Amino acid sequence: MTTKKPFGLPSVKLIAIAAVAGVVAGAAAVYVKETGIGNGVGDTASAECPLAKERTANLTPLMKGQVAAMVAASEPRKLTTVSFNGPDGKPTTLDHFAGKTVLLNLWATWCVPCREEMPALNALEKDMGSDKFQVVTVNIDTGDDEKPKAFLSEIGVDALQLYRDNTIGVFNSLKKEGLAFGLPVTLLLDDKGCLISAMNGPAAWDSEDAKALIKGAIGS
Repeated sequence: MTTKKPFGLPSVKLIAIAAVAGVVAGAAAVYVKETGIGNGVGDTASAECPLAKERTANLTPLMKGQVAAMVAASEPRKLTTVSFNGPDGKPTTLDHFAGKTVLLNLWATWCVPCREEMPALNALEKDMGSDKFQVVTVNIDTGDDEKPKAFLSEIGVDALQLYRDNTIGVFNSLKKEGLAFGLPVTLLLDDKGCLISAMNGPAAWDSEDAKALIKGAIGS
């Protein structure tokens, strides 16, 4: 997927594929509030992320066009249970990215829309990756690293590091948080690690709409 051949908004067919893929991976359907994503964490969220709610409100008008499927977090919060392995194979958490705005994307080689949006995520990282922003794509294929490595090499992904969780624990953690029902699932977190918004399904991450959203999240 590139800007020359934009993915556009997630189609019903692609969302269905993603949902079925999630079921295959052991995922169950979870709710997504119309007014925002979350699972009723309330005051705890406000205490952890006092400024994120205002930031989320300011970003909501930018969740349009190619990223219109993004849903604002009703109660921005830190996702303390999310963990996966870094490129070095060692366990890491979202705290590792403190100080950076992060676009966290979960994907698998068997997920068709995941495969199709990966070049756009790579392009976004190439264009906007910095000490203030990073695209973090976490592969959840079971088994060893060879299959996802071969896929990324085959399609020419050269800006994204390979983060992994072959236990699917990271997906199940987001499912319990009310954030994931299938693949791909993408979260936007601010530089304090607070959840701003989430999306289930693919998007054209190399589009001008996506870049405007990221610029707004970074504050540039």
